[in-house]
Amino acid sequence: MANFIKWIGGGLGWALGGPIGGIIGFLAGSMFDSMNGAEFAYKNTSGKPATTPGDFSVSLLILSAAVMRSDEKIMKSELDFVRNFFLKQFGSVYTERQMMMLREILKQDISLPEVCQQIKQYMDYPSRLQLLHFLFGVAWADGTYHLKELETIEQIGRLLGVRQPDYASVRAMFVKDTTSAFRILEITPEATDEEVKKAYRKMALKYHPDLVTHLGDDIQKAAQGKFQELNNAYNEIKKQRNLI
Repeated sequence: MANFIKWIGGGLGWALGGPIGGIIGFLAGSMFDSMNGAEFAYKNTSGKPATTPGDFSVSLLILSAAVMRSDEKIMKSELDFVRNFFLKQFGSVYTERQMMMLREILKQDISLPEVCQQIKQYMDYPSRLQLLHFLFGVAWADGTYHLKELETIEQIGRLLGVRQPDYASVRAMFVKDTTSAFRILEITPEATDEEVKKAYRKMALKYHPDLVTHLGDDIQKAAQGKFQELNNAYNEIKKQRNLI
């Protein structure tokens, strides 16, 4: 069992049980026959989320598969996006194992309500926002957003309990228009200069990479992309208004 956990992602906690455990059960065969009640089911005795890097990676793979399948076309560019993310963060050996998992997950039926309920129950809010940010990257991998992909990501956001303003903020980092910078800061173009500055300070605390340090240095580095988008939006507004 320990070798299996190491193989698939450097340690798992709550993802070994419930619907997520059932999806990844193909990797261990009969080991997972009784995922929801036997010795391998995860029991959270602390009452608090206990997300590990392995939990995050498996959740990311399953939700990515759901987005890829939503338009009934699995694009090489989407697979490459996932591959490049893991390569950049974790190296080639880890990446090839994760991609093997993804190819198998893509063959399976995924119940988004059940999977997202498990993630929502155990994963902290900043980590769920980071998942959402990654999924928009998957959808944009082929250079265009398909309506069904966006609908699936929106559904995932609701099921994960992501608040609507936060969802709109992350979406605006990818789906750009003339008001994107303001929506990233969760304000409107009518906001005063002081409201802009206040919104930036609030969002900087919400999106700071330090909030996902428990997922490891690699995921924290990935979170810096979202934080950079926030800074870019703020700088764009400051430039428009000649703010100091």
